[in-house]
Amino acid sequence: MADLNKTLKALERNGMTCEIAESRADVIPLIQKLLTDGDTIASGGSMTLKECGVIDFVKEGPYKYLDRSVPGLTPDEIEAVYRGAFSADVYLMSSNAITERGELYNVDGNSNRVAALLYGPKKVIIVAGENKVVANIDEAIERVKTTAAPPNCVRLDCKTPCNASGQCVSLSMDDTFLCDGCGVDARICCNYVISAKQRKAGRIHVILVQENLGY
Repeated sequence: MADLNKTLKALERNGMTCEIAESRADVIPLIQKLLTDGDTIASGGSMTLKECGVIDFVKEGPYKYLDRSVPGLTPDEIEAVYRGAFSADVYLMSSNAITERGELYNVDGNSNRVAALLYGPKKVIIVAGENKVVANIDEAIERVKTTAAPPNCVRLDCKTPCNASGQCVSLSMDDTFLCDGCGVDARICCNYVISAKQRKAGRIHVILVQENLGY
């Protein structure tokens, strides 16, 4: 069982703020406290945010939501939404894994999500279920290769080996490095980011939910 209180304290030592929500029903009220009417908000693709109703909330609220899922957008218009995220007031996302040592571990294909996490938006709000909390980076790496990337490839219909097998091909190697994986163009594991001690204290706010959410 993940120790959320230990994780909270470790995240705060690393310059991130953190709250624990008892259930997904508590997530929107916590997020609402962190937002200001008129905020420009962008988000990464996240099943966790959808499961908590966060995307619908910001779409319907008094905010300017940069929505890349609007039907009929051209590739150039979608790219403009990605780039607009860097000047957003708030960026919403989940994390592929969070360690009890207070580190965020994220792996991306397009990498607009990890780029916005690292720099640009004034505030980053991360919502993650307790299923994403692991002991250390080694467990975070394994989690992505077995629990996060394969179902996301199924969801996104990416023609990767893990879509069919349910785990990364690198796990069959004798000595697996975090960046090892398939060589297909559809691969979603392209850039690997560990967020540890933050120089801008409080920019990243983490909401840990006592439920299993997302992948």
